[in-house]
Amino acid sequence: MCLTRIVTIHTSLNSFRKKMGLLLLLIICHCAVNSIKTHSVSKPNIILLMADDLGIGDLGCYGNKTLRTPNIDRLAEEGVTLTQHIAAAPLCTPSRAAFLTGRYPIRSGMAAFSRVGVFLFSASSGGLPSEEITFSKLLKQKGYATALIGKWHLGMNCESSNDFCHHPRSHGFDYFYGLPVTNFRDCKPGQGSVFLKGVQKDLVIPVQITGIALVSLAVVQYIGLFKVPFKALGYFLLIITISLVVLIFFFYHFRQLNCFLMRDHRIIQQPLSYENLTQRLTKEAMKFIERNTDTPFLLFLSYLHVHTALYASENFKGKSKHGLYGDAVEEMDWSVGQVLDVLEKHQLGDKTLVYFTSDQGAHVEEISSAGEVHGGYNGIYKGGKSTNWEGGIRVPGLLRWPGVVQAGAYIDEPTSNMDIFPTIVKLAGAQLPSDRIIDGHDLLPLLQGEVTQSKHEFLFHYCNAYLNAVRWHPGNSESIWKVFFFTPNFSPEDSNGCYDSHVCFCHGGFITRHDPPLLFDLSRDPEEKEPLTPETESRFYEIIRVIQQAVDNHTKSLHAVPNQLSWDNLLWKPWLQLCCSSLFQSCYCDYESGGGPLQVHLG
Repeated sequence: MCLTRIVTIHTSLNSFRKKMGLLLLLIICHCAVNSIKTHSVSKPNIILLMADDLGIGDLGCYGNKTLRTPNIDRLAEEGVTLTQHIAAAPLCTPSRAAFLTGRYPIRSGMAAFSRVGVFLFSASSGGLPSEEITFSKLLKQKGYATALIGKWHLGMNCESSNDFCHHPRSHGFDYFYGLPVTNFRDCKPGQGSVFLKGVQKDLVIPVQITGIALVSLAVVQYIGLFKVPFKALGYFLLIITISLVVLIFFFYHFRQLNCFLMRDHRIIQQPLSYENLTQRLTKEAMKFIERNTDTPFLLFLSYLHVHTALYASENFKGKSKHGLYGDAVEEMDWSVGQVLDVLEKHQLGDKTLVYFTSDQGAHVEEISSAGEVHGGYNGIYKGGKSTNWEGGIRVPGLLRWPGVVQAGAYIDEPTSNMDIFPTIVKLAGAQLPSDRIIDGHDLLPLLQGEVTQSKHEFLFHYCNAYLNAVRWHPGNSESIWKVFFFTPNFSPEDSNGCYDSHVCFCHGGFITRHDPPLLFDLSRDPEEKEPLTPETESRFYEIIRVIQQAVDNHTKSLHAVPNQLSWDNLLWKPWLQLCCSSLFQSCYCDYESGGGPLQVHLG
């Protein structure tokens, strides 16, 4: 009996040891997995790809059946697709300011109270303030190599032509190769002018007033009713003459003065040449990656495609089913493929978070002088660039990071381009600024499935500096409510945009105010076709009340800051003009022509 008991105890001890060994093995494995996971999400390389004026409906992964975008679609297949990814503003300058800082542009003074909501000239004094903290600044502090290649559009100089206070290198980028402003029709001969129509409209009244004033003075002087001092009249005529000469000089030389390519602080091509331009930008991006295979890097590749003037290289021209616009989209897709290929070549794919988006929706009013559509497709969504209808702010949002982000997943929650700031700052091991409000939220818990609902209960949609609309996603509901306090007046009235003025504006006779606000439920009506009423929605006034309270709280969080897009900051200032030769030599130089184009291989 004693022997039996001893055998039983021995067997139990063996069983206990096995269980303890198994438990210990599980603990070790769990720690190892956690260690690997922590390591994998620590200081990855970051590649941010941003298109310009691309419609959400232009990509295969968002339903397009005729444009070929296999490389961008590959990001969706191997990563996460955000179906409610929202630009913080429907125009380039404020949207990009929000993207870099994680803050609504109204907080940094990058939202205009005037009609013009973006920078138009390289020699304007406004720009992203030096007090603003960009993700590039924070990542640079954590040892990242940082580069911006492509479009900037956030200012250049403040007080002199070489202070570079708003330059990308003053905002945390080690390297800059690209355009300081943007791609205009005026930059490409034969593509028409963005300004001519507006200048003609705006100058008619001042010219008429000046003419009437001069004729009246001459009549009064002639009949002797009033003596006008010849000196005063001479000064008046001199001022008018100088103003006209400066205006004519500026617009005659617009291309040379505003359309140029820079490397860091040096102009390398003035005016810009479109020949093989996408290949040159792509080559610069690939070279930057190859220079930093052993260092964590941040690459912001900010495409000129598909903002007008449209362009495509010979390898892509005439190859798509959608004219020059389609050619430009397909060339940009090729460039994305080149970037992904260089990551694979250097075995950096698993160590790199890749993000693709557009700064706002497609510019639906873009039609060439020949009648060809030069704007993109916003899918089922209403409106486009410059409006806060969904077509203007719902943009592609694709994130790929093999082994960390689930492949082929879709997230149908409201997210913002401001979310990239806290997401990559945390991944880099940096601290979020504690002295200011950051409006974006870390996307990683949503991307990894740790949470299922976005932290954005409310998103505020500004038209320039004016609060235009608000969306509310209650935590206990699938509804996504959106209210409009005013809407743009489309012209023609039955169209989908402001074709008569080229873009929609935000105040005065260009809008219709709504009291009570227009209310939509985007979960049932994403096309924003049928505004709800107290008769069709029993909670109408309760929803309006909750959103109004959110607006009040948001407004209280705003503080007065200098307006970077005031008329004074927008106007061309000759003493701020960058010029690689001299004004008398038409600011001409070309240090790029010696470099050969990147070879294009079409599949």
